[in-house]
Order: sequence, then structure tokens, then C-alpha cells
Amino acid sequence: MGRTNDSAAHDAMQTRIADSAWTAKQVAALSKLGYQVADKSIAGVLVELHNRRIFQAGMVVVGSLAYMSRLNEFGAVAPAAGALHVKLARRQMLKLATTISFLSAMHATQLPFVVIPGVPRKNPSTSMKLTGADGRRVEVFAPGPIFGEIVALPELDWHAQTVPFYDYLLEGSRVGAALAGGHCVPILLPDVARMIWYNLYSSTRRGEDPAKAERHLVQAATLAAILIEQQSVLLRESYREAPRELRNVAHSRLPRLEKLLAEHPRARDEFRKLR
Repeated sequence: MGRTNDSAAHDAMQTRIADSAWTAKQVAALSKLGYQVADKSIAGVLVELHNRRIFQAGMVVVGSLAYMSRLNEFGAVAPAAGALHVKLARRQMLKLATTISFLSAMHATQLPFVVIPGVPRKNPSTSMKLTGADGRRVEVFAPGPIFGEIVALPELDWHAQTVPFYDYLLEGSRVGAALAGGHCVPILLPDVARMIWYNLYSSTRRGEDPAKAERHLVQAATLAAILIEQQSVLLRESYREAPRELRNVAHSRLPRLEKLLAEHPRARDEFRKLR
């Protein structure tokens, strides 16, 4: 809205509209070429967080959505990751000028999000979901030595669930992009090598759902094969920098990794050298 004689504002808005239409066409074209594109509900979440500069303040996208974005960055074609949820993680207090309500940001998407009660119910919530059995979830995590503890995020008036070794995973995160709906949204992503070692660890975590554990292992193997083809030295360097427990996990998962990497002998041999 503006004055009818404000031609500069009118022209600027027309340019923004044209740019948005162009981006939507490019995202649709990339999807046909095999790029990973999340759906419109995920796009709505990412856009609202981007508009509030929450990614710029230090919030990192993790999980399958981060994996999809890394595949796109490398130009790699792999089976769809099936990102059903938006998983976010904050390593340290976000650098925001003022408190931003995370719940209000989700309501601004105009999607029917409901808060998931804490477990046990006396605990604050760390996630919300769209209504319906298959509704998308938005979950927030933070580093912590014990899985599942609840920590406050005062800058978002929200809470997060702790996950071991997330301090390692999130260190050195950098700007990337997520394709979702008709948007290309700037986000923060974990370092790809750290994603490999963390996913290997996650695939062995006690109590993990078997299907989810296998997905983490496949993602680690896929990223490793891609990284070794393009920058093999990074895998060896990152192995030396990883915590001892994550390195031990890499050895314990080697038999299964060798099967997954049967068609990628170079990647398989690189893991063998780490013994």
C-alpha cells in the first residue's frame, strides 16, 4: 500500500513480484531435474523464520531438511529424503536485537499449528505440529550431555530439547539454501563432514527407531561418497577433529558402511584407512 503517485515504490514492488515469480519457476524446473524441494508448509515456516532474521542470528537447520539442502548444493541425485519435519538447532544464544516469539512466528505462517505437550506434561513444549495425523512438525534442539532434557531459549520465548554432540555438529555452520514450495530460502546448515560423523553416531543411539537409524546411516554414507569424490581430504581431516566417541562409532559401523558403499569403492577404501 502507498500513494498512487509514488512511482518508485510501485516499480520496486513490481520488481519484487517479478523476481518472486522467476524464483518459483526456477525451483519448479530444479525439482524436475531431481533437486530436493520441500513442500509449501515447510516453505511457510522457513520464510517466516528468515523474515525475522532468526537464521541470521544463528539458528541452524538440521535433520533431513539439512541433508536435502546439502544434496542440492553438491548437485547430487539421491533418493528423496522425505523431510516431514523442520528440525532447528541453536548452539548458543541467538544474536537478536529483541525477543522474538517463536510461537508467534509459527502462527504468522497462517498454518494450523498446535503446540505438542511436553513429556511429561509438566515440561514446557519444544515442538509443534500441523493438525492431522501426518501433520508436519517443527522441533527445536540444543546441545546437552543428556538426550531429552529441556532448556529455555529466552530470546525466542520458547524451549529446546537437548541432544548429545550437537555442540560438535553445529560448530562452524554456514549459510546455505533450502528449496521449498516456490522459494529458495537462505538458511544456516551444519558443516557437511560433521553431518557425516554425527549421523553415524545417531544411527547407533540406544532406543533409536530402526528405520530412522538406518536413514541416518544411509545419509552419512551418501554424503561421504559425495564428499570423497569432490574433496576427499576433508573427510580425513574431519575424522581427526571429531570427538573420540564419534570416531569409535565410525569403526563400529564400518561393516554396514562397506555394504552401502559397495558401488563406491573409493569411499569404502577411505573409511577402511581410518582403522
